[in-house]
Amino acid sequence: MKELRSCVPDLEEELGRPGPVLVAEAADWPGDVVVLGAGGKTGAGIASMARRALDGAGREDVQVLAVSRWTDARGRAGLEKLGVRTLAVDLSDPAAVDALPDAAVVIHLVGAKFGTASAPEQAWMTNTVLPAFVARRYRGARVVALSTGNVYGMTAPVTGGSRETDEPRPVGDYAVTCRGREQVFTHAARTEGTPVALIRLNYAVEPRYGVLADLARTLLAGQPVDLGAGAVNVVWQRYANEVVLRSVGHAAAPEPFVLNLTGPETAGVRTLATRLAHHLDVVAGFTGEEPATSLLADATLCHTLFGYPDRSLGQLIELQTRWITEGGELWDKPTKFERRDGRF
Repeated sequence: MKELRSCVPDLEEELGRPGPVLVAEAADWPGDVVVLGAGGKTGAGIASMARRALDGAGREDVQVLAVSRWTDARGRAGLEKLGVRTLAVDLSDPAAVDALPDAAVVIHLVGAKFGTASAPEQAWMTNTVLPAFVARRYRGARVVALSTGNVYGMTAPVTGGSRETDEPRPVGDYAVTCRGREQVFTHAARTEGTPVALIRLNYAVEPRYGVLADLARTLLAGQPVDLGAGAVNVVWQRYANEVVLRSVGHAAAPEPFVLNLTGPETAGVRTLATRLAHHLDVVAGFTGEEPATSLLADATLCHTLFGYPDRSLGQLIELQTRWITEGGELWDKPTKFERRDGRF
């Protein structure tokens, strides 16, 4: 496992690093790759990993196209430097989606979460209507669509979390519309024969962003940690990026391939905060009560197919605290993981 310095270039290089198995699988990808929503938190890592995997497989002729509105000029330039072609497109415009270049592989990362409690129509447009445009445009491609564990209901930690075969019980506009996205792509799989993979991710972490970063910032600010979430699953972002791309080969029709993507540990919020506080040399304070149920996923299938994450929970905690104490960059993008009412 590579030791990361607390600097963005090293981190981004690691988040986009393909493992040897992915490189071997990329040799069999059927053609050009388009990453939709590439300007989001996970997009740059996935797009760069796809490019590097194809290069490692000797397939420099296969294009990787990263599509976004591109408000982040630095991120866009970084991808271009790696050989990823970028395109600025408003994907809520069906004519613009219809005009996108052909591709054999589609990685759909587009989503709306934060702010949707006050603007639910944005969640419906982005998470449910927009995927219909994509499904129509790329009906002949292999589609991997990022979803969320929020489509499940709460479970007791002792159960190990929701499984892929459990009935979804989404709460709130965000979760309901994400379930709608899944149903749109399922419709494409059943009616058009589009091979689809639906990846239910929760909670990917890296040092700039995520549950661990949120907890660490709360502790350093001397504020009490909200115990409302009870327990969580987290997973290393690089591993999550790789699983998304390795799912290309598992996309299926007429029934989509469905996968829970998270780490193997169920961690209590109190335990996480206490461990982080120890490393940060601060005292952890708490507010609220620990509930009997939490939003949890059982990722046994993921670990069986793709192996365990290359950084354990303990290593992620150490990485997070070292990153902060050494002055590493943090994003002001709280996850709001403690919310139980589905309002984000």
